Amino acid sequence: MLAIIDTGCANINSVRFAFERLGVTPTVITNVDQVQNAERIILPGVGHASVAMDRLISGNWIDAINEFERPIMGICLGMQLLCEHSSEGDIKTLGKVKGNVSQLDVGQLTSPHMGWNNLNVLKPHALTKGLSSDDQVYFVHSFAHQINECTLASTQYGQDFSAIVAQDNIAGMQFHPERSAKVGARLLQNFLDWQI
Repeated sequence: MLAIIDTGCANINSVRFAFERLGVTPTVITNVDQVQNAERIILPGVGHASVAMDRLISGNWIDAINEFERPIMGICLGMQLLCEHSSEGDIKTLGKVKGNVSQLDVGQLTSPHMGWNNLNVLKPHALTKGLSSDDQVYFVHSFAHQINECTLASTQYGQDFSAIVAQDNIAGMQFHPERSAKVGARLLQNFLDWQI
């Protein structure tokens, strides 16, 4: 079972529909007891990091996520919550991926970063299989994970930042694969195929 955690901090329908187009019917879970039946988990998220973390804490999701040994992928804010710290609200996050999240230094560019950008693959990995430097994905965010050894692919908008990360059984995509057409579909399929 592919499970999508519903914390109330994301529009999960677009994520669900994207997987359904790949022939997979996800189960939207609202209770930690449902985690034990999952083979893979998606943690989506939009909005403010501190609000989303409060929802994870109040819903008792922290232990369930920490104890889950199969693949987990965070999308957008969900990816940021899997890191160690976010400067958005100055909060400790889940600590499943090394590194911190901070506000993008966009210079003269518009914030938030919204639109299509290329991916720069830094490391070969099952999650980046089939990607080329011409491939673009859709971003909407103003905070980002700083590039480190967990970064599989980066993007540049005012500064370089992590677009795809992975550590152990944890993955994250800063962009919205569910809104990124054929490239996004390929990346979601890569997650479904990922063996750890």
